[in-house]
Amino acid sequence: MELSIIDRRYSSWSLRAWLAIELVGAPCTVRAAPKGSEAFARLREDNFPALTVPVLRFDDGAMAWESLSIIEELATRFSDAGLWPEAPAARAAARSLAGEMHAGFQALRAACPMNLERRYAGFEPSVAVLEDVARIETLWTWAAERFGGEGPWLFGPRPCAADLMFAPVITRFVTYGLGESEVTARLQETLYAWGPFRRWRAMGVAEKRRIEEYEMDLPEARRFGPAPRVARAAPPEATAVNAACPYSGRPVAADSLAEIEGRVIGFCNPFCRDKSVADADAWPKLAPLLA
Repeated sequence: MELSIIDRRYSSWSLRAWLAIELVGAPCTVRAAPKGSEAFARLREDNFPALTVPVLRFDDGAMAWESLSIIEELATRFSDAGLWPEAPAARAAARSLAGEMHAGFQALRAACPMNLERRYAGFEPSVAVLEDVARIETLWTWAAERFGGEGPWLFGPRPCAADLMFAPVITRFVTYGLGESEVTARLQETLYAWGPFRRWRAMGVAEKRRIEEYEMDLPEARRFGPAPRVARAAPPEATAVNAACPYSGRPVAADSLAEIEGRVIGFCNPFCRDKSVADADAWPKLAPLLA
């Protein structure tokens, strides 16, 4: 399969589709392009009639676009992956929450764009945004109390499609200091500790792209989530402990070295290096070199 996406730091819809693919465990390559670039224009042309991303192409030639449609098609093709709860009442509730998220909360989405590198202090939400927040917390609390059991996700011990649809909203609550319920706090801690989300967030940092329309001139609050290891890019003359990139298996490149807590590790390209510097513990293939 091939998934077409745009900027990981900002693209909430791309995040949802990618997390769904991670949840089903299906092999998939990613085709990423910066929003507004010539590469993005070509990506749109290649994925006609889809007008934007994400777009998922399957190995049989089928194509799905819109995050919820991608999730539904994955749920059909990978029926044992548990994208939806198995119990009928829980499944109906999860589908309803996902559908309301897909169609609603326009005030929150317009005023609070997803931005995975920011956590602002002093954001002042409008009445309409607060109404969206209240409705979302009502849904989360109801689902968690009725179907979630011990949690930590909305419908139990593992995430389902409803959690994926709300994942960017959870990040918005973190970025803009929104929400106050116990369930909100639990979902925030759970998402930001989850490996697939940590890897997406690290890749968003590694892309090093800033879109001004999604930024705000507000003070920065303390970083949220697990504390990353102390890491930085290393100079080309440093000596790596490995000869092959832990991700691709290709030879280490001199311009792609990282020092992670005092140990120099090599990668095949700067993006592999930078995503590892952003969050070294997010990458299982890197773990043996950090032991």
